[in-house]
Amino acid sequence: MPNRSANHAALAALAVLAAGAAEAAEVNLYTTREPGLIRPILDAYTAKTGVTVNTVFVEKGLAERVAAEGERAKADVLMTVDIGNLIELVDRELAQPVKSAALESAVPAPLRDPEGRWFSLSTRARVAYADARDLASLKSLAYEDLSDPKWKGKLCLRAGQHPYNTALIAHYLVKHGPEKAEAWLKGVKANLARKPAGGDRDVARDILAESCELGLGNSYYVGLMRSGKGGPEQVKWGEAITVVLPAFEGGGTHVNVSGAVVAKHAPNRDEAVKLLEYLVSDEAQGLYAQMNYEYPVKAGATVDPLLTAMGPLTIDPTPLAEIARNRKAASLLVDKVGFDN
Repeated sequence: MPNRSANHAALAALAVLAAGAAEAAEVNLYTTREPGLIRPILDAYTAKTGVTVNTVFVEKGLAERVAAEGERAKADVLMTVDIGNLIELVDRELAQPVKSAALESAVPAPLRDPEGRWFSLSTRARVAYADARDLASLKSLAYEDLSDPKWKGKLCLRAGQHPYNTALIAHYLVKHGPEKAEAWLKGVKANLARKPAGGDRDVARDILAESCELGLGNSYYVGLMRSGKGGPEQVKWGEAITVVLPAFEGGGTHVNVSGAVVAKHAPNRDEAVKLLEYLVSDEAQGLYAQMNYEYPVKAGATVDPLLTAMGPLTIDPTPLAEIARNRKAASLLVDKVGFDN
């Protein structure tokens, strides 16, 4: 007769092993985002699911590292900022397509790959910083207006070759074509009060110092300055500016994104997809807004009051992938007009 005690013992052992495997569920995240910006979201995911998120911070060369690791790569999810970086992961065949109803319903079509190879997780708008003393009444602004001679000697920007600005220039190329984009960029250069340099927060600093009256910066820097997270000095910079959400003529505001892909050789593919689905949930989208003053991609998700105070954001409908395809042309245009010289 079969040994029933032995069978029961074997089944019990299998149950313990299964439970242990469930407890040991994990997902490996390679990210260019500073851990402090995303750790609270990942900790919330682990608390909710019990899944361990092993995070590897890759400051530079994410695509190169994953490509070099090849099929040996342990990465499940690759997370980065800037649409150009996301497209690079796809172009180098380091991402795999994902079919997910949760992702497709949460992320608007212009903010994700139609083949499911990349998804935006949060957005940041390229907004105008205006002198609150002289331009407090400025309520609207078109990106096209930045070349208007009325701003001559009044405009501050970071380098044209910085990804934040090449993305905007690429967007302008898509909207208006190369000839008009070149004329516009020459006009913007003619309006500069100083050589393009520094960061977005330096634009606000220089406005406070009366070195210029108008500039461009990412929306989340406004939250960081005004909240005091950048220090008391930056609170003064944030208070010195009026924020305007510019738009393209007949369109909306330019945004860039943070986003992620499922790695081509992900050893824990199912867990990778589940993590991405969580990152576009109401809970995670609210955390993005709360921690780093980024706009959620999911409609109806909580937006931080420091962002809502800027006014309603209407994202331009131009697909991000189309903008990304024009990044190289934008970079060449910056050099052609000698924008950063």
